[in-house]
Amino acid sequence: MTEPLLQVSHLVKEFGTRGSLLRGSKQVVQAVSDVSFVLQRGETLSIVGESGCGKSTTARCVMQILSPTSGSVQFDGQELTELPDEDLRRLRRRFQMVFQDPQASLNPRMTVRQILSEPLEVHDADQAAIRPRVDELMQLVQLRAGDLDRYAHQFSGGQRQRIGIARALALSPDMIALDEPVSALDVSIQAEIIRLLESLRDELGLAYLFIAHDLSVVRHLSDRVAVMYLGKIVESGTNEEVYERSSHPYTQALLAAAPIPDPILERQRSRIIIEGEVPSPLDPPSGCRFRTRCWKATQRCAEEEPLLTDPGVGHLVACHHPEEVNVVQRSVTDPQEHS
Repeated sequence: MTEPLLQVSHLVKEFGTRGSLLRGSKQVVQAVSDVSFVLQRGETLSIVGESGCGKSTTARCVMQILSPTSGSVQFDGQELTELPDEDLRRLRRRFQMVFQDPQASLNPRMTVRQILSEPLEVHDADQAAIRPRVDELMQLVQLRAGDLDRYAHQFSGGQRQRIGIARALALSPDMIALDEPVSALDVSIQAEIIRLLESLRDELGLAYLFIAHDLSVVRHLSDRVAVMYLGKIVESGTNEEVYERSSHPYTQALLAAAPIPDPILERQRSRIIIEGEVPSPLDPPSGCRFRTRCWKATQRCAEEEPLLTDPGVGHLVACHHPEEVNVVQRSVTDPQEHS
């Protein structure tokens, strides 16, 4: 194995907040708790979980938009958390980000030409090379060069996201972090953007850190998948291991919630319903953080935090009672049978 392009070790991000104004007490939101993963060159790693689980915060810490509370983020062997600002600025050419809302991430006062030229100018590109590079970027994301002098609000949501992708590609990066880049788009447009990202990855040799809340969205794009719950990774493995042989109850519930375009399979599979609310990151449960909503929870789950290890299923799972299940092929059962 070659050295990974990105290696994240024991990443922690906490946000301080104040409790009662009268008492002036401080509380800590545990947004990301001891997260570790690697990303190989040319690979797509998808981090998936419901809203508030810490996946976007993880991406922002990796990109150094947020400073981690502790932990290590190494990009191509360089520790990003310790780099001086000027060195980090130069290295940013090699890792870029596409944000969830293209309307909010594109400057409404700038034309597309200015938006795509800006990163090149910031990093002191040859002025003579900027215009042809901008034309090339429009071609890469399948937009017309004749639209370069239009403003972002004059495009559809899918077109705006293509502009955001083109901006991320401007400096020929090795890695792009994609923070739910299709969640604000119509389903048909989502498929177009996913196909575009797939073709760009293959053509340019890009590595993707893909953030999503829907496992079905990233199924055909991912090489590996990490599932997060309340700041922690609870299951991680290859595409096949997670989708076909999921072992953590939370992963199984996420897969069961995603619709299948085959009505026969849709009728046959389990209906796994997670009851209760997501606990507050201000005061997460002891032991396993998912235990308050899990039908398999035992006293051990409350007393002992499960480690992210291979319990004999062939990939990493943080669960005291892992059970390898193919949620798609499994016959319909009553959720009460699991309790």
